[in-house]
Amino acid sequence: MAHNQFELLRQRRFLPYFVTQSLGAFNDNVYRQAIIGLLFYLGIDLEQRSLYTNLAPALFILPYFLFSGLAGQIAEKLEKSKLVRITTVMEIGIMSIAGVGFVLESLPVLLVALFLTGLQSTLFGPVKYSILPSVLKPEELTGGNGLVEMGTAMSILLGMIFGGMIFVIAGEHGPEAAAFAIVALAITGNLVSRAIPRVEASAPDLKINWNPFPESLKALRLTRRTPAVRNAVLGVSWFWFVGTVLTAQLPTYAELHLGGGSTLYLFCFVLFSVGTGVGSLLCEKLSRRTVEIGLVPLGAFGMTAFCVDLYFARPGLAVESGMGVAAFVNAAGSWRIMADLTLIGLFAGLFIVPLFALVQSRTPKEELSRVISGLNIQNAFFIVTASILSIGLQMEQVDVLGLVIPLPGMGIPELFLALGIANALVAILIFSIVPEFFLRFIAWMYVTLFYRVRIAGVEDHVPDEGAALLVCNHVSYMDPVLISAAVPRPIRFVMYYKIFRVPGMNWVFRAYRAIPIAGAKEDPEVMEAAFEEIRAALDAGELVCIFPEGALTKDGEIAPFRGGVERILATHPVPVVPMALTGLWDSMWSKRDSRLGRLRVPRRLRAGVAVLATPAVPGETATAASLEAKVREMRGSHR
Repeated sequence: MAHNQFELLRQRRFLPYFVTQSLGAFNDNVYRQAIIGLLFYLGIDLEQRSLYTNLAPALFILPYFLFSGLAGQIAEKLEKSKLVRITTVMEIGIMSIAGVGFVLESLPVLLVALFLTGLQSTLFGPVKYSILPSVLKPEELTGGNGLVEMGTAMSILLGMIFGGMIFVIAGEHGPEAAAFAIVALAITGNLVSRAIPRVEASAPDLKINWNPFPESLKALRLTRRTPAVRNAVLGVSWFWFVGTVLTAQLPTYAELHLGGGSTLYLFCFVLFSVGTGVGSLLCEKLSRRTVEIGLVPLGAFGMTAFCVDLYFARPGLAVESGMGVAAFVNAAGSWRIMADLTLIGLFAGLFIVPLFALVQSRTPKEELSRVISGLNIQNAFFIVTASILSIGLQMEQVDVLGLVIPLPGMGIPELFLALGIANALVAILIFSIVPEFFLRFIAWMYVTLFYRVRIAGVEDHVPDEGAALLVCNHVSYMDPVLISAAVPRPIRFVMYYKIFRVPGMNWVFRAYRAIPIAGAKEDPEVMEAAFEEIRAALDAGELVCIFPEGALTKDGEIAPFRGGVERILATHPVPVVPMALTGLWDSMWSKRDSRLGRLRVPRRLRAGVAVLATPAVPGETATAASLEAKVREMRGSHR
């Protein structure tokens, strides 16, 4: 197992896949930029050039609407490394057609090949993301997705640069050089893909429906099956909406508002791409190797803040023109614009990576490829919508059958301001529908600010899937937050019913799907309902965490474990993972002090605490006494 994301790049289970998908993204962008280079090479006038440059993205994205439903089924049924090799062989054939188009200088052939490239990307898309949960552990998902998003961002950037330079460097031999480059890259991608280890099909018995349209609707319905996944999919599509609006304006923005040309546009794109790559890589460090959806609100708020600031940084037209990168960097106010573009990308990386990891971790493996295909359909719709809205909002009016309809006529800075405001509204909508996102953000902020968390044994001993019971000593009111921060999977916590019903906090506990419990003498109906809900959660393959002491420790020591754990295991003998918390007795949330004393902040900011776990005990043999002994041994004398 990799202990940080970069170690994955040294392992066969990840590296060939990473290189293959990066080469694919690189080649796609080399090809698309080379087509633009050919348009200039042939001296095609501005009107025809504009037609081709607008037609090209539409042709590339059309297959996502037409064939994603079919692609998702194929990705479920076939062994995944074989499917990757099939798509890279397709890429060789398609790029060979494109190579003929370059040599013949035939734009129709190149556009047909571009449509086929979109088809190949449609088939590759579901396996690109569904393969990760099969080769990575849950605690590696965030880091693996971060590397993939970083690799994709850098490949797009480098592909644009390389593709744009082919005709500049090769001159009159540009068409031949472009043809050679794209075919050679496709062959290289296929050769690398042959090193990807075998990854079994997730649903080999699936019967494929070759009519793509009902399957596309079915895939879209699968993305909406659970609220968290549904809104993660919405968040991913919104990321593409924001990225499309922003990057589509950069060429004109660089010329009109920054006073530069194509090189300055590329520099702006570099800043955004590098920021996205850095943000993607930061996710693993900030999330402590879990699927930390608390980073999503942080990413959303950051994107909003710096989109809005980009408007105020340069609301009007540039006072100079023809500036290169060096002149722009040295101009007054440029550092603020560069920081805004970089930080929009960085927070976009923090936004997108946990969402992909969430979709992968909370979707059944036998449905994941089809969910990704549904996600791709929705992404395509958002990208097209973003392009249309960007154009419409900048127009002053449109004539429809003789009826003149006024439009906002926004400038690009105003469009960035509107994008920032819209991003805030969409984020608020998502977080209000599924409060888990925002609650995890608050919990993540609290734990990050006040504690240095050491995690030991959790990755190895908490099962990656299936039902299990976690038992832990109970030191403070923040215990569930610390345990959630350490365990990649969602957990159902059993808590005292009177705390569950505290006004103002009840909605938080409901959002976390906590299970309220009472003593037999206090409220036998609540107690019986709790045991029924615990059994239902275990039947559903979930993790359930209980604190067998039954209450917070009053002296820092571990109280005897009660018999409730044995009652659960009597009907559901699932694996039991003993866990221990240390360092929390001195916190403001323990019962060390009086209620008034607890109003203080922790005695030492960034206090060291630990979440520990030992190997699971079979449910058939576990007893309250034996589990208590294991937790005591783990915790030792450190309270």
